[in-house]
Order: sequence, then structure tokens, then C-alpha cells
Amino acid sequence: MEKSQYTQEEFLRLVVRLVVEELCKWERSVPIGISNRHIHLNRADMDALFGPGSELTPVKDLQPGQYAAAETVHIRGPKGELKRVRVLGPLRDESQVEISIGDSFVLGVHPPVRESGQLEGTPGIQVVGPKGEIQLKRGVIAALRHIHLDLATASRIGVHDKQIVRVEIGGERGAVLNNVLLRVSDKFAPEMHIDVEEANALGVKNSDRAYIIPD
Repeated sequence: MEKSQYTQEEFLRLVVRLVVEELCKWERSVPIGISNRHIHLNRADMDALFGPGSELTPVKDLQPGQYAAAETVHIRGPKGELKRVRVLGPLRDESQVEISIGDSFVLGVHPPVRESGQLEGTPGIQVVGPKGEIQLKRGVIAALRHIHLDLATASRIGVHDKQIVRVEIGGERGAVLNNVLLRVSDKFAPEMHIDVEEANALGVKNSDRAYIIPD
């Protein structure tokens, strides 16, 4: 029988260090939410697509005050169409379509990777609803991967709004991701948003954890 390379005291110290490291890592981790293609609408476009005075029907809560609605639309580009694209609520000041890079090949559009709401210079798209259709002049993006944090969590781990960080995702196909935007607000709950293609490449599912790597 081989003699252990550690004394009992050394072994206990090692265990304590590993436990502390895991606890610290957990403190800097957030659940992952996988974001499929979707659309945000303003009041005028909602009226045009679903009828004057129409309202969204919430079916699933997302971030606090935000939700996936029962309503869907079709979006059409120069090359093809995507059907049953989910509308997210509540209504916004400007309509915006978020798709993956793979979706862009189907549609024949070339969206930049952008933070939500940063729509300058983005392509437009045709949107078809049950009561009418519209032609957006701009608003199609591939969403920049990002993390929502509440103020208390951001303060505890020492990060701030608009900071760009690196994130580690574990598992068999895990990786370290660069260029992850932090969005900090008292209206948010901790969650990392990546699109379906990123999730498939990393082999992750909803509620898996992502670890914010300290500077």
C-alpha cells in the first residue's frame, strides 16, 4: 500500500482551499439563458401587424418585467423567410429583430453583432403579422452575448455596467468566451444570454452556469 504524499494536516488544508475556490467561483457565476430568434415591437408596428389597440399575451417570464408573448410573426428577407418568430414584451420605442448568424444566411441579410438598442447602420426586414405587414428600415442585429446583473450582485463581485469581461463555461465542450458585455441595473436578475448557435457549440442548456473571470 502506497503511503500518501500528504500529511493529514496538509490534506485538510488542500480540501479547505479547494472548497473555498469553488465557493468563490460560484459567487461569480450566473445561470445561462439561451435566446432564440425573436422580435421587439413598438406601438405603431404592433398596431400594423396585429390590429389597432392590440396587446401582447404574456406566456413566459424572462427578465423582471420582460416576457415572451404568445404572438408570433414571419420575417422575410431577400433570400428566404423565417416563420413563427416570437414577439417579446413589453413594447419598445423602436422595433428590433434579433437573429443568429445562421438565420441571416436563410434570410439573405447581414446583421452586425450589436448590443440591444444599438441600431444605427443595421439592415431592415419585412415583417408579416396576422393583420398586416411592415417593412422595417433598420433593426436587424445578431445580439452581442451579454450578462444581466442586479446592482447588489455587480457590487459584490466588483464589476460595473458596460464592462467587457471574459467568461468561462465548463463541460465537455466548454470554453472561455471573450467580449461579454455586462448590463447592470436594479431592474435585472443575474443571467447570461447567448444565442442558440453559441449554446450548441458549447454544449450547454438553460440554467447551466457561466463563470465571470476576475481581472
